[in-house]
Amino acid sequence: MSALFEPLALRSLTIPNRIWMAPMCQYSADVDGPHRGVPTDWHLSHLGARAAGGTGLILVEATAVAPEGRISPADLGLWNDRQRDAFKRIASFLETQGTIPGVQLAHAGRKGSTDRPWRGGAPVGTDEHGWTPIGPSALPFADGHPVPDEMTVKDIQRVVRDFAKAAARALAAGFKVIEVHGAHGYLINEFLSPHSNRRTDEYGGSFENRIRFALEVVDAVRSEWLAELPVFFRISATDWLTENPDDEREGWTGDDTVRLAKELLAHGVDLMDVSTGGNAPKAAIPTGPNYQVPFAARVRDETDMPVGAVGLITEPRQAEEIVSSGEADVVLLGRELLRNPNWAHDAAAELGHDLRRPDQYRWAI
Repeated sequence: MSALFEPLALRSLTIPNRIWMAPMCQYSADVDGPHRGVPTDWHLSHLGARAAGGTGLILVEATAVAPEGRISPADLGLWNDRQRDAFKRIASFLETQGTIPGVQLAHAGRKGSTDRPWRGGAPVGTDEHGWTPIGPSALPFADGHPVPDEMTVKDIQRVVRDFAKAAARALAAGFKVIEVHGAHGYLINEFLSPHSNRRTDEYGGSFENRIRFALEVVDAVRSEWLAELPVFFRISATDWLTENPDDEREGWTGDDTVRLAKELLAHGVDLMDVSTGGNAPKAAIPTGPNYQVPFAARVRDETDMPVGAVGLITEPRQAEEIVSSGEADVVLLGRELLRNPNWAHDAAAELGHDLRRPDQYRWAI
């Protein structure tokens, strides 16, 4: 059997293959009114097509735990019951196709209140349904971005509770996996990295203090999640800044990621989804096929944490080699699944595996 099509057991779940869909924002929810943050027919058809296409696990895009946790006013949310109920149809349909439904819970932090990327992605104000973003420190993400409100300890505690409430709603909606978004310069990543966290209280300074918020969020999610279901954590393994041991403010590093993975294991995280970047807008990132895979491989080699690899993984034999060589336990595809919802079926044909197709599509075999 192809390694890419071997099932993977995590807690009580058996995920049918190692081809998973990475969370990718669609910026397609209503921006105001009673349906703000509610998934639409677009999300059902978009996600459903990838499930019918054979993807083993689908992680719904970054879903905000509070209104001010959105990246854009058009983001999805799980801060109310209307959103929860709308997700039920999506989670149920994914399961009918043999796909495990998961959702990424997120808070955008200082990168919130921006426009849809195809409209430029610039910050938006209250006249365009925006808000004042928050962050660990009063440092804007980039030139032209607003200075976020520095969070008080009460603010931090409130956001931790928001994650717990969203986890409870995710469970009620029928999701089987939660991924905590700790990557790409959003709120948890902002606390982790000394590049964006200049606090001097118990949430800043030392490595132990900077990871405190992340661990509190994981504990809160776990408190509302079933023990038999897995929790993932998405990480930016490096800020891609110069790693100067004499200046801890240079950024988050691969060494930090390995240390955090060990802590996350102790707090009930089952898999680390290893990405990079997003917290420093001027970082020089050497992109290319497999460019992020070594960070996942290092976590897998140096800890007991299962890992997912991402980043310009486009070809079936490329993905097969990543999994069969032990560099990662799974691959998470992003843009390639936007281009081809049936990538898993195409990979199965190339690798000689008989992958189940929907009965309605058997005429095409």
